[in-house]
Amino acid sequence: MPSPLPPYRFVAGTAVVTGAASGMGEEMAYGLAGRGSNLVLLDRDAPRLEAVAARICARQPQLLVDSLTVDLADVDAVDAAAARVLAAHPEVTLLVNNAGVAFGGGFEHLTLEEFDWVMAVNFRAPVRLTRLLLPALLASPGSHIVNVSSLFGLIGPPGQTAYSASKFAVRGFTDALRHELAGRVGVTAVFPGGVRTRLAETARVAGDVPSDEAEAGRRDFAKLLSYPADAAAREILAAVEARKARVIITRQARTVDAVARLFPVSHMAIFEYLLTRAARMAAPGRAVTGSRATTGSRATTGRRAP
Repeated sequence: MPSPLPPYRFVAGTAVVTGAASGMGEEMAYGLAGRGSNLVLLDRDAPRLEAVAARICARQPQLLVDSLTVDLADVDAVDAAAARVLAAHPEVTLLVNNAGVAFGGGFEHLTLEEFDWVMAVNFRAPVRLTRLLLPALLASPGSHIVNVSSLFGLIGPPGQTAYSASKFAVRGFTDALRHELAGRVGVTAVFPGGVRTRLAETARVAGDVPSDEAEAGRRDFAKLLSYPADAAAREILAAVEARKARVIITRQARTVDAVARLFPVSHMAIFEYLLTRAARMAAPGRAVTGSRATTGSRATTGRRAP
């Protein structure tokens, strides 16, 4: 269903972007600046954030670019940051809740404090920023909100209870918010899958997981993050301009979403089977000829792995 709002206008607007020091947030900042938007950039990594702001100021000196170092897990810091934004930029036209953290480990190994930290950054901070900046957004005709969920906001794999819970919460919040604000403020939910960001590098792991196992997990996770962040940013900004309700980034993520919709209970078993089969097909010494694959003296019939 088409949005009742006209296409979003980037020129001369003011965009607030969280997680702007790297990854999709950084690339969205560059993309927004290139489209003529003034910027308020938030991140907890001060050196990286200042470097991003400096690059934008050098390229587009006519724009207003502010940067705020803030830990989104700190409620008081979030409130103070929102107050500073409103004081300096009362006409906010775009809010991009992009910042996120990951925490690996089975639920039985996570402490309640660790689970709460993930929820604080990934869910409560976007909710809080959205509520505090909403009066300014409502006062700016044609404004827009972007909430970045995840592929794990569409499926809930084992070992990701905290992360998936936070991203499913973002999904539900965004869907309801879109209906409430229909015709007044545009709202887009983003579900990235495998985008090259620092998420694996900065992810935390439950304390009782052995260090070598945790490092191996990070490396495996990083291998999945291969889609260029600048391409993801372009898709998100195109969705904002078109007032799309949701955007799923990467073909693999769209496939996973479709399978999960078709098999809402058994999709994880299907994914595990396909991954196991793909790993066997890719094993060293395995030859594939026609419809028959062999490893050593053992033969298995079936279709070739995609």
